[in-house]
Amino acid sequence: MLNEVLENIKSRRSVRTYTEQQVSAENLNLILEAATYAPSGMNFQTWHFTAIQDADILRELNEKIKGAFAKSDEPRLQERGHSETYCCYYHAPTLIIVSNEPTQWWASMDCACAMQNIFLAAKSLGIGSCWINQLGQTCDDPDVRAFLMKLGVPENHRVYGCAALGYAPEGAPMKDKNLAEGTVTVIR
Repeated sequence: MLNEVLENIKSRRSVRTYTEQQVSAENLNLILEAATYAPSGMNFQTWHFTAIQDADILRELNEKIKGAFAKSDEPRLQERGHSETYCCYYHAPTLIIVSNEPTQWWASMDCACAMQNIFLAAKSLGIGSCWINQLGQTCDDPDVRAFLMKLGVPENHRVYGCAALGYAPEGAPMKDKNLAEGTVTVIR
């Protein structure tokens, strides 16, 4: 029989369709607190978490990301940049930007640990989540960087990931987790 933590880990899946129901301030605070309890290299805790629940700001951020994609040499990104319907955060009502000082080689790992805490805390509260990469790809675009600074992301930080948070619609399909063969080796 599994304990609650292991069950939570095994049952979490990425959610890419959300209702309009907003994550409560109480639950958002619990999720952000969980993020801050993640391990960090040398316990420096140089990360920063920027939570956005304002739909207009989220739309504007998406437009800035699309603008950066439109300048890309990669056709797939250009297509997203010019799409009228593309939304990198799947219209989730909450987005947490996870950034860190890129001067420490472990900055990305610290952020990944914090993101996992965000996802597991959200799952434990009945809230869906999905890792969002697009802002990490575009955070150094001048228009995106200026907007991030307006939002309070430190100027010297790189975005390592974002967490889309919200509630999955009733009856939304959840994929089974098919474990890849040969990914674990135990030496005794």
